[in-house]
Amino acid sequence: MSTVREATFEVLRRFGLTTIFCNPGSTEVALLTGLPDDLRFVLALHEGSVVGMATGWAIGHGAPALAVLHTAAGLGNAVGAIATARANQVPLVILVGQQDRRHLALEPFLTGRLAGLAGDYPVWVDQPVRAQDVPGAVARAYHEAVTFRGPALVVVPLDDWAAPFEDETIAAPTRLLRPAAVSDESLAPLAALLSEARSPAIVAGAGVREAGWAAVVALAERLGCPVWQESFGAMAGFPQDHPQYAGVLPADRGRLRAALVAHDVVLAVGAPVFRQYPFDSGPLVEPGTTVALVTDDPAEAHRSPADLAYLAAPAAVCERLAVLVPARPAPPRPAPDGPELPPEGEVLRAAHVLHQLARRLPADAVLVEETPSSRPDLHRLVPARNPLGFVSAAMGGLGFGVPAAVGLRMSLPDRPVVAVVGDGSALYGVHALWSAAHYRVGALFVVLANGRYAIMDRLADKAGGKAPWPAFTEVSVGGMARSLGCAARRVDTAEELAAVLDEVMPTLVDREEPLLLEVTVAVDPDFQP
Repeated sequence: MSTVREATFEVLRRFGLTTIFCNPGSTEVALLTGLPDDLRFVLALHEGSVVGMATGWAIGHGAPALAVLHTAAGLGNAVGAIATARANQVPLVILVGQQDRRHLALEPFLTGRLAGLAGDYPVWVDQPVRAQDVPGAVARAYHEAVTFRGPALVVVPLDDWAAPFEDETIAAPTRLLRPAAVSDESLAPLAALLSEARSPAIVAGAGVREAGWAAVVALAERLGCPVWQESFGAMAGFPQDHPQYAGVLPADRGRLRAALVAHDVVLAVGAPVFRQYPFDSGPLVEPGTTVALVTDDPAEAHRSPADLAYLAAPAAVCERLAVLVPARPAPPRPAPDGPELPPEGEVLRAAHVLHQLARRLPADAVLVEETPSSRPDLHRLVPARNPLGFVSAAMGGLGFGVPAAVGLRMSLPDRPVVAVVGDGSALYGVHALWSAAHYRVGALFVVLANGRYAIMDRLADKAGGKAPWPAFTEVSVGGMARSLGCAARRVDTAEELAAVLDEVMPTLVDREEPLLLEVTVAVDPDFQP
């Protein structure tokens, strides 16, 4: 007799969810014990790393990944990573264990009040009414995750897995197609707006994705206009070594207006209108500037203060617009030069490290960023030359960089993967280094170690008060890495940095062992958050 567990495994196979990221608990034993050989189990030592690694895997594959969490404790530990997956628009299917259905009413040990524990960050949450509805709920979670671009949760009581499953109806389609074509007629208002613009500009964001890069490039070259990267974006939306690339859009209204003041039409593609961080008064753009938006994210479209918004696939829209609008010439934009290395014996700064990394980074490298105090230097010195040439946490919470890099390398074993993280950031996801070592995931982790939360120190300075938090110079991220089975090396000088990068960078494609470089850096005295 077939069981709910066996029927669910068939659903997982159908949708390619055959790698299971998990930190197991007792409520998941009935699901996980004796897994079939074609289902791969990947252990992470903390649920934040479980979801972070699954997020990296999903980004690399361009399809949902599967995570399994342990009731309230596991889901609670993973909420921050779930929020990041939602902000990054990454589809995940997450199974959450629950106590035995037969005595849930008595709230036994390990019962979880799970429906609202992750807040509004999941795109869909379900605890099936019957055990026999679990396979259909998992299939629907896949579709919900893809359609609404985020994590979908299914809560499953532990006794459901052994329940019989015969002649049951799965309440989800076997195949769901999402046609992305757009008609020239529907694009006429936007085509006219761009055609008549005196000085158009584009803001490209993570929603462009790999499928849309060529289309946005074609449109930008047709319009001859500058292209900005959205601020605090999850991924690069445009090649940052392109002569029309203008830089990262400022995230406060005053500088935003100044950046866009010369443009009468601004088209945001796969990016919100406009992502901000510190509050500033006044409008987003100067009067007389028209803002248009193209996004496939309904929430992004519905909340945007745009004059014209399209809820459609950015790739399809930009591909047609590049044909419909007239061609204009584009003046070249010189690329900025990076700083040279400091004199022998002078302490390293993040900019020097990033400059040396950029000189050796292959064009197809996947670069994961989680270094808030060094992000401006990274944007300036390490241009993204492919859609995964910059991957970050759009939510802003720490703990994404290390596990995401592990998941990305697992899903893209033929691509070099480098994570650039601060030492404070690395501590939030350090558990994932064990998974990297155990599963022979050959990513490179460059930890910029200044022994403090530098960005928080500067924010406290700007606020005019003394920061109550101490430095943590006693912490050795390299020591932690080695204790987790991951090789680590300390770098203190420019000469050591150049030597280790020359040695390691050529090995990244074929490398099977992870390596962490703990690079001692001083805080840039001119840094402003």
